[in-house]
Amino acid sequence: MPRFAVILPAAGASTRFGAGANKLFEPLFNDIPVIAVTLGRFLSRDDVGLVVVATTPGADWPVHFPTLGKALADPRVRRCDGGPSRAQSVRNALAYVPKDVEWVAVHDAARPLVSQGLIDRTLEAALQHGAAIPAVPIVPTVKQADGPLPARVQRTVPRHTLWGVQTPQVTRRATLEAAYAACKVPLEQVTDEGQLLEMFGQEVWLVEGDGRNLKITTPDDLRVARALLGHGGGGAT
Repeated sequence: MPRFAVILPAAGASTRFGAGANKLFEPLFNDIPVIAVTLGRFLSRDDVGLVVVATTPGADWPVHFPTLGKALADPRVRRCDGGPSRAQSVRNALAYVPKDVEWVAVHDAARPLVSQGLIDRTLEAALQHGAAIPAVPIVPTVKQADGPLPARVQRTVPRHTLWGVQTPQVTRRATLEAAYAACKVPLEQVTDEGQLLEMFGQEVWLVEGDGRNLKITTPDDLRVARALLGHGGGGAT
């Protein structure tokens, strides 16, 4: 595996988590916060040369979040100011990735249970095809309707061609940089790196995702993540 850089967009407002709390600094196990566990997944790898965390502009995270501890002491970790959208945060972080780094993985900071196997197969597929993202089947029946609910159903959407995407999303640094430069829509309309690459004309391949690789958005998600870890009894591999 070649060495690669990791970008963790972490500048979201956590509005759906509630109570003014930042979900990334909620303890996941043994008082270790979510973002520290996410960092640890990548810092444990010898092929990770750099991790850039895009946080809320002006946030002095080493001072305000001392529980990050050992992760912050790793010389591979850099911080940059995030932007008003995920795509802008990733673009800001991408500027910190050296030009001699060929591959970059963008991973949601709120997905702390990502496994090494998932990282490996996504990276392997990206090396083969140029860009890859993990995905899981859409399980619920999907209905299409206009407007807020209640609304009339227009049609049932076939599920066999639909996939819910996860992270990390891996591609060449230069390709992602060029895709940003060529983007014709406002960055707040770009929902993930896969979409940006598709608009640029880069083939994006899906690989098998992992149901454990959930994104923590609500307090219920945090409780599920804690249960999956066995309340501190270990991590995903």
